[in-house]
Amino acid sequence: MKLRRKRRLRAISCGANPQHFDRSQIRIYLYLIPICIVMGLPILFIFVNAFKPLDELFAFPPRFFVRNPTFDNFSNLFALTSSSNIPVSHYLFNSVIITVVTVFASMLFSLSAGYALSKKRFKARSLLFQINTIALMFVSVSVSIPRYFVVVYSGLYNNFLANILPLLCMPVGLFLLKQFIDQIPDSLIEAAVIDGAGDFTILRKVIVPMTKPALSTVAILAFQSAWNASDASSLYITNDSLKSFAYFLSTISSTAGNSVAGKGVGAAATLIMFLPNLIVFIILQSRVMNTMAHSGLK
Repeated sequence: MKLRRKRRLRAISCGANPQHFDRSQIRIYLYLIPICIVMGLPILFIFVNAFKPLDELFAFPPRFFVRNPTFDNFSNLFALTSSSNIPVSHYLFNSVIITVVTVFASMLFSLSAGYALSKKRFKARSLLFQINTIALMFVSVSVSIPRYFVVVYSGLYNNFLANILPLLCMPVGLFLLKQFIDQIPDSLIEAAVIDGAGDFTILRKVIVPMTKPALSTVAILAFQSAWNASDASSLYITNDSLKSFAYFLSTISSTAGNSVAGKGVGAAATLIMFLPNLIVFIILQSRVMNTMAHSGLK
């Protein structure tokens, strides 16, 4: 009887969610394919628009697809960057350093703070978490003036660290990791303590393997905020050699945007800024889904 029941349950599960293609999945595709097309059209437009010549950019009625693709927009963009005293590779190197340091530091700080707020018992623990939750309601523009005073009085004005330190405070990342660590049983932490593990060992061997989905999400958010950040270069830094690639491209596209050729330059700059975000999102999003599907508390 038990064997028959197992076979019956297995047949029901395979019929509800078959491992291979089945006719029952056609109606699911009929829902998903139109949604994917609608969601992918803006991404496709960014790629197509960057390779349009000027006559197609200003064509009326507007055309979605390009008929005569060209690289003139990119050549005009780098022709403008070559006229600067600082090469474009220097701005790109600054952005790479800013992004890499911000991503790893944000993951480390959010993970450590989330672990402390979740598994440690100390005074004002709930108050600190409530302050972090309240900080989720404020957008970056609303705190730009207090952040400016903090940067100035901290001696970071016109300093390269001004591109990094304001981005390390991620209330969203702390909130996600704290809520994710709450699901880890305290017995696992206690067993690690009995075996002689310290806090850093617990973080490395217990917390990190079980919070990979949340860490991947924090990495995506930190990468997007760091790669696209231009506020620090415009507000806190006057030395051009310390500014980011995002600020440089936004300056070029805005100054050249008043001319006819500047529209193509702006389209090329938009694609350059968007492409790394898309690549990182695809890579980490797939890792998030795989980790959530195959991980669990055992």
